[in-house]
Formats: sequence, structure tokens, C-alpha cells
Amino acid sequence: MCGITGLFDSRGQRPIDRAALQRMNDSQFHRGPDEGSLHTEPGLGLGHRRLSIIDIATGQQPLFNADRTVAIVFNGEIYNYQALMSELQALGYVFHTKSDTEVIVHAWEAWGERCVDRLRGMFAFGLWDSKRQTFFLARDRLGVKPMFYAALADGWLLFGSELKSLLAHGELDRDIDPFAVEEYFALGYVAEPRTIFKQARKLPPAHTLLWRRGEPMPQPRPYWDVRFTLDNGITAEDACAELRDRLQEAVRLRLIAEVPLGAFLSGGVDSSAVVATMAEVSGEPVNTCSIAFDDPQFNESAFAQLVADRYQTRHHVETVKSDDFDLIDTLARLYDEPYADSSAIPTYRVCQLARQRVTVALSGDGGDETFGGYRRYRLHLMEERMRSALPEGVRKPLFGLLGKVYPKADWAPRVLRAKTTFEGMARTSVEAYFHSVSILRGPMRDALFSPRFKAALSGYDARQVFDAHAARAGTDDPLALIQYLDMKTYLVGDINTKVDRASMAHSLEVREPLMDHELIEWLATLPSDLKIRGQEGKFLLKKAMEPKLPHDVLYRPKMGFSVPLARWFRGPLKQRVRDAVLGPRLAETGWFDRKYLQHLVDAHQSGVRDYSAPLWTLMMFEAFLRTVVDAPAVRRPASQQEAVTA
Repeated sequence: MCGITGLFDSRGQRPIDRAALQRMNDSQFHRGPDEGSLHTEPGLGLGHRRLSIIDIATGQQPLFNADRTVAIVFNGEIYNYQALMSELQALGYVFHTKSDTEVIVHAWEAWGERCVDRLRGMFAFGLWDSKRQTFFLARDRLGVKPMFYAALADGWLLFGSELKSLLAHGELDRDIDPFAVEEYFALGYVAEPRTIFKQARKLPPAHTLLWRRGEPMPQPRPYWDVRFTLDNGITAEDACAELRDRLQEAVRLRLIAEVPLGAFLSGGVDSSAVVATMAEVSGEPVNTCSIAFDDPQFNESAFAQLVADRYQTRHHVETVKSDDFDLIDTLARLYDEPYADSSAIPTYRVCQLARQRVTVALSGDGGDETFGGYRRYRLHLMEERMRSALPEGVRKPLFGLLGKVYPKADWAPRVLRAKTTFEGMARTSVEAYFHSVSILRGPMRDALFSPRFKAALSGYDARQVFDAHAARAGTDDPLALIQYLDMKTYLVGDINTKVDRASMAHSLEVREPLMDHELIEWLATLPSDLKIRGQEGKFLLKKAMEPKLPHDVLYRPKMGFSVPLARWFRGPLKQRVRDAVLGPRLAETGWFDRKYLQHLVDAHQSGVRDYSAPLWTLMMFEAFLRTVVDAPAVRRPASQQEAVTA
């Protein structure tokens, strides 16, 4: 696990600004504190920060092939590297290390850009082939590892594991993309492939970018996608047995390391299933880490302890105060973009705790998306059944009217909170799901943004992100469609982003067996009623784990990894939220309606409405502007600029 960065001259062999490359590499020190290296040659600069996990003695990067015509910097883990190494040795390739990095180098020599088809793992890498005069970027199928890049007007390509490495170069414009702002206030993150800055992009998951020197800038190309065929006729009993076998394989592959290894244990189904499986395949007790909260409403530690006791893990618990809100500016700097998932706070803390004991931790991330665990999935399926019962010509005008006139009643019993349901019934399936996951829904964003900002959007709506993915989903099954949408948006933009930045801030590698792509491909063949049956989400996973986990862990209500924002904003953060949302930094952008900002703050702090999620989203945007956009820009001396661009 590492931080990678670099420069590629697409137009020739201009000299590398080594000082800029050093800044780019140093900006990611936290991702790899063990070692740091640079490689430069005319037209190419590669930087690497190393967190040593596998082949500690000889796995240094940048790494080259035998005649030094291929060079790579790589972030991640290739879990099937030993099998690939044997296959490549049979083809005549000689290995000088025991690292998975060298496997990628020889896989490129053997199979070219299709080498990614053979890789099973989480990865992002940049590779230079001087014989072919080709630079190659690649990212893993589920977007576990990040990859940012920017093509400058003068033909230079910048890339890095984090956006801060591109900013450290000094020539990346900090002009904010209004489309990205729209996506952020809808979703809480900027969706792939966009970044908050116009000039930079994220390489989408399961994509590569191959740029031959002297040719125009290419477009990223997909190499994989999940296909929900739902045509597997397996019985539930046999599916449970096969799932247990597949989980064992996915976990076993992720236990290869030369450093201390453990797992997160929240007390939820997913992390508990991973820990139970680890205990079965490990030869020694598992190291587990949990965060407890001093507020019982958010505390799952008792359930984590049940699992730890059952498998006699070396369990470590740290209690976090419910007023642990001193990370706001830290998180803004960490994520480089506005990012509004408040569970980043406990995630940061559990990574901090885990790093005191281990260097690698397995997580249960991806379980909700792949097994059908979110409550919103069940609600969406209920709405879909209602939508399908009425012709669209009747449904849209009827429920559209009801949605407009029915009052929003956050204070009322749940059965009377029908406004959102009515609004959802008037929409298409994709529109309704986008509406349900939005932090600030369409009417709220319309009220939030100023006329000036709406003009900059030119009609763009973040729903177009979902529409584009839905067009490629290849399924009209109601559950499979929204699982696909989540895998392309929420899983990548929110969950994977949160865990990567929080873990790497503490130089901790996190591995995700429930996002093993072969496991996901198999699950996509299973009928949806093996994922949600009646009102029971994660039906198959829970049934498969019944012999291995306590009933109270499997079948208790889902709690989630959240923090008490609503109370914070009416109590200890009352003045801070007012200063941030109504202060000068947001006002000077000219993008927001002052009266609506005032309404959000006043209505929440008076207790009339719960606007905690929109207010947190605004606070994190303001913190991003202060700590990232307003940070002093690094500019190269004029003499260096001339040398590089001559």
C-alpha cells in the first residue's frame, strides 16, 4: 500500500522539474512513511511513497523490468500475484523480487493493456514503456484505490493517489467546476470521473488510460463491468454453502502479509462475517478493533464483543466521546475535495486505533451494496411495487400533486411522513432512487443556489450521473438496478473514498474481502430474492452465517456508523455552524442564497426541522474552501517553467 505520483510529457522528452516531483511525492508521505523514491528521465518522472507490506526487503519502487524499458509505480495489492508469478515464469519471465509489483510489470510485457484482466485485487498504477513510448494508467474494478490525473495545456500529464499531489505540482488551476458543486450538494461527494477542480479528473473504476507519446489525449477505456444476470438456479441451501466457501477464499487471499494484520469489528453483520471467516482460516487469534461511543444511541460495541468472545480474538476497544467534532478542518484537508459523510469521523478514529496494533486491517465494506443491506433498498422495492400497479399517465400527475400539497412532517409518526413517498411515486425508478439518496434534494438545491450559480450550471442536474450509469446497467430488475447504481456511485465516491483517506492518513492498509470481484460476479447471478426476502435484507449472508454468528448480531436492527449531528448543531457546535454557513467565505462565492442559508440554520437550531445533513454538507464545503482552495498556491520559478515548457 502506497502513494504514487508522477509526470509524463505527451509531446516529447522535456526535462523533468525534479523539485515539483519531490513536492508531489512528499505531499503523500502519510500514505507511505517507510520509504520514498523518485525516478526521472527525459519526459518522465515517477514518485513513490511506500508502506511496506509484502516483500519488504526487495519490493522498492519505482520498479523496472530487466532491461529497464518498463517502469511502474503501484498502489494496492494483487491477491493472486503468486499464481500469476508462476504463470509468467512458465512463459520465461525471470523475477528478481517476490513482490506483486513485479508481477504487473511482466504481465504488461506478456499481455499489454489486457494485463488488468488477470489482476485480482485493489490497485492503481502508472506504467511507462519506453519501447512502445506508451504511458498507462489503471484502476481496480471497484475503485478501492484512487487515481487522479490532469492533462495540462502544455501537454504534461500529472497523476497521483490523492488530489493534493496534483495541487503540489504548482500548475494545476484551482478553478472549481460548478457541475461538481451540484453533484456534491446532491450526493455528499463529487462523483467519478469529475473532481471539484475543472482541470483534474478521477480515473473511473475498471478503466485504463493509455497515452502514446505524440498522440492526442485519449479517453479512459473500460475493461470490466458487473452484469446482473440473476439466472442462477441454485437453491438457498446450496447458495449458503457456496457463499461460505467463496468468503473463505476471498479472506484467505487477503491474509498474505509480512506485517501485523487484523480486522475492524463494528458488531454489524458484514464485519462480523469477515472476522468469523478470518478466525476459521487463520492459525492464530485475530486482532480486532472496535470503536465504542459514550452515547448509547450510537454504540454497537456490545455486539462486537459478542463476536470477539465467540472467536477469542485479541480485541481492542476505544471509546469515542459523542462530542468528537474537532476533526472538521483535518477532514477537509485530508479529502482534498468537499466530502460530507460525517461517519468519516469514527472511521478516522477506528483507523487510528487499528494502526496502534496492526499495519493491515480487513473490513466489511461493500456488504450492504453486494448483499442488499440498506433499508433504502427495501423502501425502494415497496415503492416499485406501487409504481408498477398504476399506469405512468395516472401515477405521475396524481402523486406529483399529492407530493406538492402534502406537508413535510419530520415531527410526525413515520406512517404520516408521506410526502417523500408521494414524490417518489411520481418519478421514474432511477429518478426516485436518486431523490431518495440525495442530501439536498432537487427543490432544496434550487432554493440553495443563487441565480448566478444556476446560470453557471446551464441546466445540469446531478441526476444525470445516475441516468448515465442506469443506461449501462443491463438490467431492469428493481433491486439489481439500484445495487448497480450504488456500486458505481456511493460505494466508490463515498465508502471507498472515506476508508482510503482515513486509513492512509494513519499509514494503515485496509483490505475488503466483500468487494472481491469474483465474489461480486457470482452474487450478480443470484436472484434478488436471495438478497432481500420480505423485509429481511442480506438474506443469504445472514442465513449462511447462522452457524457462525450470534442471532442478536445477525438479526438486530441496523444501526450504522453515525454521529449526533442534529444535537451538535443545536448545542456545542451551534455558533460554529452559524459562523460557517452564514459567514464570509460562502458569501463571497456568490453561489448561495443568503435567505435560504439563514432559514436552514434558524429552522434547525429552533428545533422546527432537522437540517443536520444539509448543514454538515455546507460546513464541510466551507472548510474545503478555507483549507484547500485558499491554501497558498505553489508556483514554480519562471526559470523552471521555461525549462520545462521549452
